[in-house]
Amino acid sequence: MRTRIALIATLAGALLAGGVAMVRSGAEGPRDTSAALPASTIQAVVDGRSVEWWRSADAPSRWTASLPALAAAVRWRDSSAAISWGELSLEGMGEAKHIRVILARVDPRRAALRLAGARADFPPLEARWTIADAPDDALLALNAGQFDVGGAWGWVVRDGRELQGARPAPLAPAVVVDAEGRVAIVAAAHIDSVRRAGRVREAFQSYPALLVGGEVPAPLRAAGRGVDVAHRDARLALGTLPDGRVLVALTRFEGLGGALELLPFGLTTPEMAALMGALGCRDAVLLDGGVSGQLAIHGARGERREWPGLRRVPLGLIATPIAER
Repeated sequence: MRTRIALIATLAGALLAGGVAMVRSGAEGPRDTSAALPASTIQAVVDGRSVEWWRSADAPSRWTASLPALAAAVRWRDSSAAISWGELSLEGMGEAKHIRVILARVDPRRAALRLAGARADFPPLEARWTIADAPDDALLALNAGQFDVGGAWGWVVRDGRELQGARPAPLAPAVVVDAEGRVAIVAAAHIDSVRRAGRVREAFQSYPALLVGGEVPAPLRAAGRGVDVAHRDARLALGTLPDGRVLVALTRFEGLGGALELLPFGLTTPEMAALMGALGCRDAVLLDGGVSGQLAIHGARGERREWPGLRRVPLGLIATPIAER
């Protein structure tokens, strides 16, 4: 209780001081003012108190560390397990007035990430997979990258075998699991070199990149650069933390007490980039959100929590426990 009171006092104090110091403690400029982002703010909700931590008019171009006040507002569970998970309440603007964020942290040394829903000998052409299809031993399950009417979009590697080639797009990185189980988000320009190295165990491509080495890509920092920076939607993102862990974030609309959580209302792409940066990610990418976004977590005490989507997808991503040596 004292910890929560101290946190509220810290957040309130920062707000009274203008809130800027709180944002800049984990971010740096210069700010991009060439074409303004649509006006928006995001507030963290802690014990009924709302504190602004991001605003589009002062959006950082680079994140150098997590934002302590926001990170402390996450209600983490199973923090010492291979998969820990938590929740965060946010208040934004418009359809994002009440947003819940479900977070999962994966330690790749203790849980192996691999693709699901695609046969290792056949391209993933049909959208048939949901989190309900995840195996019983899956600690985590979610939908993977973007897809179109032809199936999974872009590069796909399953069990070391390439099922589809990469698609050229500057903001379409690949999530790569190497032969040792380490996870990296590889920029589109470097996919070919990683592919030729021949140490890829699993890979899929998605769009757009949210963070590249902590930097918010230029198309996400201003309007009119090829990315819709105003559209609001339910979001699903994956990022990598400096210690090698993976962070997954799924947003849900909390209107009417959560009764409408499957409505595709949520954050903008720049707001999602800010969220991943403020939670400490160095690299991050959007996965397919909207009505496709889905997540399941198998807790350390045996409980299973599910946030289903409304649409089947060609590819899922699961994490299964690695046996202790």
